[in-house]
Amino acid sequence: MAKIQQTFVCQSCGAVYNRWRGRCEACNGWNTIVEETPGGSGPQSGPASTRPARARGRVFPLEGLTGEAKEAPRIPSGIAELDRVTGGGFVRGSVILLGGDPGIGKSTLLMQASAAMAKTGERVAYISGEEAVGQVRLRAERLGLAGRPVELAAETNVEDIVETLSQGRPPALAIIDSIQTMWTETVESAPGTVTQVRSSAQALIRFAKSTGTAVILVGHVTKDGQIAGPRVVEHMVDAVASFEGDQGHHFRILRAVKNRFGPTDEIGVFEMTDGGLAEVPNPSALFLASRDHAAPGTAVFAGMEGTRPLLVEIQALVAPSALGMPRRAVVGWDPNRLSMVLAVLEAHGGIRLGTHDVYLNVAGGLRISEPAADLAVAAALVSSLSGAVLPHESVYFGEIGLSGAIRPVAQAAARLKEAHKLGFAKALTPQGRGEVGERALPTESLRHIADLVSGIAAGAPRRSGAKGGRTRYDEDD
Repeated sequence: MAKIQQTFVCQSCGAVYNRWRGRCEACNGWNTIVEETPGGSGPQSGPASTRPARARGRVFPLEGLTGEAKEAPRIPSGIAELDRVTGGGFVRGSVILLGGDPGIGKSTLLMQASAAMAKTGERVAYISGEEAVGQVRLRAERLGLAGRPVELAAETNVEDIVETLSQGRPPALAIIDSIQTMWTETVESAPGTVTQVRSSAQALIRFAKSTGTAVILVGHVTKDGQIAGPRVVEHMVDAVASFEGDQGHHFRILRAVKNRFGPTDEIGVFEMTDGGLAEVPNPSALFLASRDHAAPGTAVFAGMEGTRPLLVEIQALVAPSALGMPRRAVVGWDPNRLSMVLAVLEAHGGIRLGTHDVYLNVAGGLRISEPAADLAVAAALVSSLSGAVLPHESVYFGEIGLSGAIRPVAQAAARLKEAHKLGFAKALTPQGRGEVGERALPTESLRHIADLVSGIAAGAPRRSGAKGGRTRYDEDD
């Protein structure tokens, strides 16, 4: 009789080994490898004579690239910001994996979306594996949604969930909160393990594809912000969304990381209120609401999130350091990008920052990834070091190269139009920024980082006691 081969699977990353180890070589986790027995449907080992004969596959037709392509049918969620991120609504039969920090508002958002869809007559099911039905009802009462016809259940067995949802008319939307609490009888391991999460997700995906139900899987996140469980789940689903935000601020951002049926660079902005999550149609005004016009070290960046222009405030603080190695603290931006901008300012702008601590923050907790923020960051740094207050009616955008040249960025027209709509009177942009169409507001073209430094230095205050009228950032020269 063939011997059953044992496998050892890391419960943090899903790496498979043929023997037990104390440390996983893939994720460097200690005591995370657990022995698992492959099920009957898995690969079998042993002599060829004892293996079952493999069934022959069926022949399927192959088609060419030409032909009629139809848009996937969608179901509007009733929340405009959520539809923006998904690409216009939920695609029937699609599976979305939603991740986010605990307490950020994932369950609140999904409860509001399910209630809005149920109000239109669609069948919506909310399956909670972490809370009792009474707790979900209390949340619905706080949100004022207790009267909506949403079907609730507290269940963790995947087979029971699939059998229950298959009765009658298939739901238009099914919410599973969360996938880490689900378990299936086909796998002999504890709930929450890598094997259980993968098998449970596969069963729910099979149910969604066969019935046309849009399924949303809520996923826990690890300490570094990654969705817990095997990474193969992110490849199995059709879309991966991240619900971000700082609990110290009152707004939340829904960002698409992967989307097979829509864009992956759109964001939805929500504001956390006493009545739940409220949509923010104009997030630029929200991010600039508490701006201090008279403080040095602040610059307004005209950025883009997908097709939406977004204006945010960049805050910088440069202070003399008493440490042998000055601190570099960044919130909301790439630390490596900050190091590059600091090096360019010192090499090509004549700014001495080697003996100063540098703190950079994107106001409101927003995270920026595009390099177009280089110019705004550099302006905020020079302003903080020199004490010069930047013009409050100006916006900045542009990429800085290692040579100090300021390079053009995409979608300049949309950035200028958004700045003009919010009352800004001037934009500092790269020279030769490409097609911008009709100018929405006056612009000042910058060719090199030295042009930016000299322009800010012209408005910098004189440092008391300085010889020759030298500015504050010249004291180390």
